[in-house]
Amino acid sequence: MPAADTDHDDPIDCRSDTVTRPSDAMREAARDADVGDDVYREDPTVNELERRAADLVGMAAALYVPTGTMGNQVAVRTHTERGQEALVERDSHVYRWELGGLAQHSGLQVRTVDGGDRGVVAPEAVHEGYVEADGHRPGTGLLCLENTHNAKGGTAIAPERIDAAAEAAHSHDVPVHLDGARLFNAAAALDVPAARIAREVDSVMFCLSKGLGAPVGSMLAGDAEFIEAARRHRKLFGGGMRQAGIIAAPGLRALENRDRLAEDHRNAERLAAGLDELAGLSAHDPETNIVLVDTDEPAEDVLARCADAGVLAVPFDDHQVRFCTHLDVSRADVETAVERVFEVV
Repeated sequence: MPAADTDHDDPIDCRSDTVTRPSDAMREAARDADVGDDVYREDPTVNELERRAADLVGMAAALYVPTGTMGNQVAVRTHTERGQEALVERDSHVYRWELGGLAQHSGLQVRTVDGGDRGVVAPEAVHEGYVEADGHRPGTGLLCLENTHNAKGGTAIAPERIDAAAEAAHSHDVPVHLDGARLFNAAAALDVPAARIAREVDSVMFCLSKGLGAPVGSMLAGDAEFIEAARRHRKLFGGGMRQAGIIAAPGLRALENRDRLAEDHRNAERLAAGLDELAGLSAHDPETNIVLVDTDEPAEDVLARCADAGVLAVPFDDHQVRFCTHLDVSRADVETAVERVFEVV
């Protein structure tokens, strides 16, 4: 993601919910964290974070990883054998935005399925995409799902739809990994526990460093045997950390921010409504904290003028931009952002 380029001293940064700054409470937690060597499993703060994360998503165990991408890639490597196929939604993050990691890290082939406007993988698509292993074909080794779906504008996919896709995969003895980078946004939007969304999948990753506001870190959860194997792959990928309690402590604080995600969603609705009233812009109705806006002019031109006015967003297509609300963007900031964009668009 490009660095912010604006003449304003007080830019409203809606590029992503990853730009949040740690709160004073998080900084204090980092300073006072009880630490040890996590590779030896001796960091009490990391251990507590892993226990808490596992409970929240209804899994037996969890693993702390530096990034969501590493969490996804560790999960893929743990579930599969080299040469197998991974079945993924064609606009999914694990496929589009992780540098071909499925091939590079796990030696997998990819078979994409179309999840439609909302990124929902139907059971029929799973059955159709499944390849049975034989003397000529490696077979399907994994189904990857995503919730919320970033590329579709933060769509919150109902747990029943996740269940149905997982059931179809399991009927072929194929495990299922859920990229839940913004899982708690989905839970807030659907008014269900995160554990309900992940109930039928075999593993789930969620980020602490997006809407929950931690400065770094993500969690990968699954059964105890899976996490034990994933721990070795985390080490292989360079993710074995030492006194990681210093960054895990803010993660524990971040888990307390789950209940305020609905505020970000309301702010996204207001932002979308305000932008949609401006000539040359057409905002999609947001389901969570991501606002996609279609632009008559090239997206880069619109973004450059927005940046000059002190509002930051990112391109999503030649004529589409993404705004993202988060805990560092207040309702007043949203109103100001709309006013600033009005002045230049």
